[in-house]
Amino acid sequence: MIRVLCLAAAFVLAMAAPAAAHNVTAGADLRIAQTIAGAEVTVVVKGTTRVPGPLRIGVVAYQPVSGLRVGLEVRSVDDGHTVTGTAQATANPQFTQLQVERAGPHELRLSAGDEVAVIPFRVLVERQSAGDFLIYGGLFVAAILLVGGLLTGALARPGPAMALAAGAAAGVTVAAMVVVFASQVPPPAPAGAAPTSTTAQGRPYAQVRMETVPARPLAGEEFTLRADLIDGSTGRPVDDLTAHHEALAHVIVTSEDGRYFRHVHPLRTAPGHLEVRLSADRPGRYLAHAELEREGSGGQLVAADFTVGGTAQAPVKSGTATEPGGAGAPAAQAGTTATPRLQPVAPVAGRPTTIELDTPAGVRTWLGMTGHLLIRSQDGDFFGHVHEMGTPGSRVRFTFSFPEPGRYLAWIQYATADRIVTVPLTVNVTASETQ
Repeated sequence: MIRVLCLAAAFVLAMAAPAAAHNVTAGADLRIAQTIAGAEVTVVVKGTTRVPGPLRIGVVAYQPVSGLRVGLEVRSVDDGHTVTGTAQATANPQFTQLQVERAGPHELRLSAGDEVAVIPFRVLVERQSAGDFLIYGGLFVAAILLVGGLLTGALARPGPAMALAAGAAAGVTVAAMVVVFASQVPPPAPAGAAPTSTTAQGRPYAQVRMETVPARPLAGEEFTLRADLIDGSTGRPVDDLTAHHEALAHVIVTSEDGRYFRHVHPLRTAPGHLEVRLSADRPGRYLAHAELEREGSGGQLVAADFTVGGTAQAPVKSGTATEPGGAGAPAAQAGTTATPRLQPVAPVAGRPTTIELDTPAGVRTWLGMTGHLLIRSQDGDFFGHVHEMGTPGSRVRFTFSFPEPGRYLAWIQYATADRIVTVPLTVNVTASETQ
């Protein structure tokens, strides 16, 4: 049975909410990373401008896949209306078009092989604001009155002509005032948006229990890592995760010595239930760090450990798994030749350290960023995740302050045209002279 190392405490009491939208604004694309059928993909749901109307869905593959077809099923939560289709997972996907009949909460069911994920989302459509109505209405009325005034004046009727001209001026004035003050008026909620929350204090962190199935996996055999999310104040499943960095949850699994590394994105299989399939190539103790975020709450990190039995197997090469490094070193990916550079070369605890890595041309965005740096202390009690600084050119660059002296294991990740590259490094951090 997996042993939980730490669970974030809930400091604020709040009622758990039902599955919520992961779209941010009307018309915005929804991007959700998933680890499914042994592949790392990102599901893209294009924003729609009208209902009934088309909903376009594509599956972006970030690793070489062969003929991976993903079943799609979109169901309206309000009336149960369901449409189905299929999508091919490729680096540059062709989007499948499905027809949605109404705005509001929906569920996207993905199926690949014998795995299934259900992603809650909302179809949002912009509403015309009252300001737009006043602007265009005022200009339209002004134009009609102005034309009427000109015609009346031409007929030598100055009184009515002046009245019509005054009305036209009033219409233009109203439109102009709305333009000036429109920025101070909040836009109307889009059609299909969730009701405004009455929880003023925000939601508490989720209580998370992780376990493996089977309880003691064997090296070389597939197992499932599961996470159950519970609201501590109600006991109900937490089903209001918000997409952060294009995923409902990020899970990083490493062996104690750092020679095994996986960065995966579990599937939501039921309300408050996440799971991902893995395979470890060696026996020993493993650490799992999960990053997630509830709507109306802050980012949350949960850690756990589990033990793998059996005997060592050939290195795992599927998914984002990596080849073994030297004794006690993080895993290194086959074909990686660039060496990370540190400035200063000997990092000092509590002071910024810059880490750079040369990359090939054609690096593409993955999880909303061009690069990721994942850091773990040797004992696993500390975990950090930072993003690339937006450095132009063929390199990725990070800045990070190590909290304490000691030995840290780290992995740099970026995506090329056809794969996710993982580059490991070990960092020995010294104490500040003033400590």
